[in-house]
Amino acid sequence: MQILVVDHPLVAHKLTTLRDERTDSPTFRRLTEELVTLLAYEATRDVRTGPISVTTPVAEAEGIKLTSPKPLVVPILRAGLGMLEGMTRLLPTAEVGFLGMIRNEETLNASTYAERLPEDLHGRQCYVLDPMLATGGTLAAAIQFLVDRGADHITAICILAAPEGVERIERELADLDIPCTLVIAGMDSHLNDKGYIVPGLGDAGDRLYGVAQ
Repeated sequence: MQILVVDHPLVAHKLTTLRDERTDSPTFRRLTEELVTLLAYEATRDVRTGPISVTTPVAEAEGIKLTSPKPLVVPILRAGLGMLEGMTRLLPTAEVGFLGMIRNEETLNASTYAERLPEDLHGRQCYVLDPMLATGGTLAAAIQFLVDRGADHITAICILAAPEGVERIERELADLDIPCTLVIAGMDSHLNDKGYIVPGLGDAGDRLYGVAQ
């Protein structure tokens, strides 16, 4: 797996504000969208394209266009939804699928509880959205789910990651024979005893949407 930590002052600036516990939910959502658009710029460098000719007001010009099948963006519910607008702003022609996964707080393993995806993903480039790569179980399971359906190129976009989660992803997906890239805004120090990223930014879902009682 290729790992890319996006080193850009605007990324660092927005990430700092997201970390701040005083940042309210509306601001958190807006900054998440803006940050993901910056990450998506780097994450889509290998998006598949083909040649095309267009007519300008002056002459013919050679260019490129996205090829078929269209890229598939897959937010992991629920927190991944907060990243979707930022991703589709940069890649508006992409199709969107949804994957619901939940982490068992005792075992820290992930299981699938809902999905809305094509049964056949052969030939598809997939972009997985999950704000926090903590223990790595959820993201590893999501990537394996897409590979099992035939996806042949996967890029995961996360806001923050912990070394333990990255190590688990690399270990559990070591046998994948497809290109797999992880794009993140920051690599934090470690996980605490509850499996949360330190210093992190708290529970991304709660900060995006509030605590559902």
